[in-house]
Amino acid sequence: MSQSKPASSKKRAVVICPGRGTYNKDELGYFARLHSDKPEILDVIDANRVAKGQMPVGELDAMGKYNMRVHTAGENASSLIYSCAQGDFQDIDTEQYDIVAVTGNSMGWYIALAVAGALNPKNAIELINTMGSMMSDGIIGGQLIYPVVDAKWQADLGLSAQITQWIDEVNHLPDAQLYPSIYLGGYLVLGGNKTGLQEIEKRLPRVDDTYPMALFNHAAFHTPLLENISKQARQQLPPSLFASPVLPLIDGQGKIWQPHSTDVAALYQYTLDQQVTQPYDFSKAIEVALKEFAPDVLIILGPGATLGGAVGQCLVANNWFDIASKDDFIVQQNSTMPVLAMGMPAQRKAAIKV
Repeated sequence: MSQSKPASSKKRAVVICPGRGTYNKDELGYFARLHSDKPEILDVIDANRVAKGQMPVGELDAMGKYNMRVHTAGENASSLIYSCAQGDFQDIDTEQYDIVAVTGNSMGWYIALAVAGALNPKNAIELINTMGSMMSDGIIGGQLIYPVVDAKWQADLGLSAQITQWIDEVNHLPDAQLYPSIYLGGYLVLGGNKTGLQEIEKRLPRVDDTYPMALFNHAAFHTPLLENISKQARQQLPPSLFASPVLPLIDGQGKIWQPHSTDVAALYQYTLDQQVTQPYDFSKAIEVALKEFAPDVLIILGPGATLGGAVGQCLVANNWFDIASKDDFIVQQNSTMPVLAMGMPAQRKAAIKV
């Protein structure tokens, strides 16, 4: 009679990869501070960048002063964020955590492809640097972010319906284009051309003297305005860059790409077509991660920790871990820490091997 194996003591973890806008002033030097023991990451990334005549990530990360125009430019921000996130992924304590799935927000999808093994290191930076550099001669449109939950992180369905109506209204104006871009927990990110964004700003009530907030150096990602970018990407990047992932991947439509059943051609098509031109539903990705993979913890890779609130809002929306409000989330974070943002030192300690 065979003995049954003891249940694994590892915690189930879903890893979340960050998007643009996460390498800010406080993150300057992030790679050097935390990942100087991983020069091989920068070797591959900077070989690609130097060949394209770009400043190495190592130099960008080591600059004496943060320069918003330089550090947030797509051709620099994408490689900076990827290098830091890749380093953080390698630091996760896999003796303590069983990584059951990977997802990401917006540009974080490309990082998710890399850490999940669908792109090898050389192919990952080729994709990330190519996509990040597509608009180095001038960005197409822009994005703004606006909250669609109340102070308790409860969904304001009436407001969401009103915004949908305003979007339709704006799109009937001359020369205006406006679209949902990212569903980001308790926030809606809108993408559009200058006229479209100006018109929706007139209609959205000011919140906390902060929103609606334009996202600096961001294009109209995940909207039809980027159809030409999608076409260019498919001309420049071959399907041969992609492989089946080693870890399950959850995309921006909530679809799961499993290691043994992924159609690699479809993964390529999604990444460079629908993912570029259609809304990215980060909220759906997190919902699927929770309901299909039942994680004990959600680990957000650095740099930065700006996704923490959005992830917490997704937990509230799904009443996960009995978290039904912002206050519940704060209580849980102070005890069991269901969300670990590696860009925050205290939470990072809980995610890495000491």
